[in-house]
Amino acid sequence: MLTQTAIPSGLKRQAIAMAGRTTAPAHADHGSIELMGVAMHFGRNVEIYGENEPAEYLYKVISGSVRTYKVLSDGRRQVGAFYLPGDVFGLEVGDRHAFSAEAIVDSTISIIKRSTVEALAARDNHVARHLWALTAQELKRVQDHILLLIKTAQERVASFLLEMASRTSCDKAFELPMSRQDIADYLGLTIETVSRTLTHLENTAAIELPSSRQVVLRNRAALGRLNG
Repeated sequence: MLTQTAIPSGLKRQAIAMAGRTTAPAHADHGSIELMGVAMHFGRNVEIYGENEPAEYLYKVISGSVRTYKVLSDGRRQVGAFYLPGDVFGLEVGDRHAFSAEAIVDSTISIIKRSTVEALAARDNHVARHLWALTAQELKRVQDHILLLIKTAQERVASFLLEMASRTSCDKAFELPMSRQDIADYLGLTIETVSRTLTHLENTAAIELPSSRQVVLRNRAALGRLNG
């Protein structure tokens, strides 16, 4: 697990307290969930919430990126998801977080009181539909990740690159905020396998790697065939 940078606890408590006091606008619409949030800055590798902590808030990435993860009993880390600007995370079925969440890079996160959102959704159909859409999107993400983990290593890496290209709204070239270790832990592979697979895809002219974080899709059709 990555070493976490300490965050001033007073600042975190103050921001969370402000989020807890935020009330819904009188005339709510589908954007009200985001409008209720209080923005807070998290440095690189700083924990946003921990596994088994009370799930009292929802979170939206304003800038930067976030990973959720779980440390297994043997010490291995499984990354559950990556969240980019515009993504909402922290949605839980129960009252506690199943995964921990950390900022991958310096990030600004909007913190939204869960009970306030639920109360607003109970009386406003637009907000209820928006909350349902977010929940359905998170369910689909989990289902897609399960399917990803039964593919071959090459298929997993190709699928991941196409997903990131789509989520960053880049046609060909994009930069990955996460490290190769993050990618390996997300795909259920070793970092050596991820590196070998990326090199193979570059050698076959499917992609180009100007740096360890930069990716250029040179043959999207070839990646699509690997994606299945």
